[in-house]
Amino acid sequence: QRADHFPSQLSGGEQQRIALARAVAKNPDLLLCDEPTGALDLQTGIQVLKLLRDFCESYGKTVLIITHNSEIAKMADRIFYLRDGRLSRIETNENPVPPERVTW
Repeated sequence: QRADHFPSQLSGGEQQRIALARAVAKNPDLLLCDEPTGALDLQTGIQVLKLLRDFCESYGKTVLIITHNSEIAKMADRIFYLRDGRLSRIETNENPVPPERVTW
């Protein structure tokens, strides 16, 4: 439906989802995602988080989500905290929250 549109003709959320699809299609060992839900509504954001979790679990890949959203961080196995541009601490999350239970 939107395949013939230029990037400038797509919404921010559409551009973000396309960038994510292109990244996952390349099957990288490490996927860095900077605020992957930033321009998305809650339901679409949850779908993106599920896709990232499934990519990580199904293919044994590492997904690093960079976010200011502490709710999204709750779904991680490990949480890395930065302060003043430096790593300040690392937490191991024994009970990651499934994407379906993340809200913001």
